[in-house]
Amino acid sequence: MTKKKQTGFDFEQALEDLEALVSSMEEGELSLEDSLQAFEKGIKLTRECQAALKQAEQKVQVLINENGDTEDLEVESD
Repeated sequence: MTKKKQTGFDFEQALEDLEALVSSMEEGELSLEDSLQAFEKGIKLTRECQAALKQAEQKVQVLINENGDTEDLEVESD
């Protein structure tokens, strides 16, 4: 079960909506006006997702700082 933030923003749903917008735009069947509206909505969703990720990153940083031991939390990039 996915929990929504108190603001009502659902990150997973926003990603699904963004993927649907991209798919519909890639199909090329939208009118110019509909494509512009989809693009605007996509930009809004992208910004909201970026803000949610930044907030989550800040929370993780606070938890790391409270713990004081960051060596065990480092992740290697593939």
